[in-house]
Amino acid sequence: MEMVTADPGPASGVPRDGIAPTVDVGTMRSVLGHFCTGVAVITGIDGGEPVGMTVQSLVSASLEPPLILVCPQRTSTSWPRIARGGVFCANILNSAQHALSLKFAKSGGPKFDGVPWRPGRTGAPILESALAHIECDVHSVHEAGDHFIVLGRVVDLAAGGTDGPLLFYRGAFGALAS
Repeated sequence: MEMVTADPGPASGVPRDGIAPTVDVGTMRSVLGHFCTGVAVITGIDGGEPVGMTVQSLVSASLEPPLILVCPQRTSTSWPRIARGGVFCANILNSAQHALSLKFAKSGGPKFDGVPWRPGRTGAPILESALAHIECDVHSVHEAGDHFIVLGRVVDLAAGGTDGPLLFYRGAFGALAS
């Protein structure tokens, strides 16, 4: 079977039909907030120091080869430090880790103070209390508006927690109901 890809059209952002998008950022955030996501902390090592950031965008991109996708903001100060190492670990947070997600969402500061972790196979930090972790080599990075699309080639992964996942929905954190 031959795979055919569509021509993405001009780089101007105006679709082929000539209708320019009139999307308000606040409306887009509100509408997409109706899609529930999990919460993860992406970690790496830069100059021997652990570095990390919170993301909501984490998806399985491919099973063959094993790839995941994460989307850090272009303004992130943590992502360039993680990218320099060429590897990262996606730590999927459990429902009791709301405070941890907020700690890693802040720019700068001592994010790893008091956070137990161990180096994974790649050297990237695995957070001890995470629901699961996925270690990756950085496969490719693509610019996409105000974010990067990062494909990571999975080199190791495991799940172990019995808690449910930490969820983000309509601007608030939550958990699955029992």
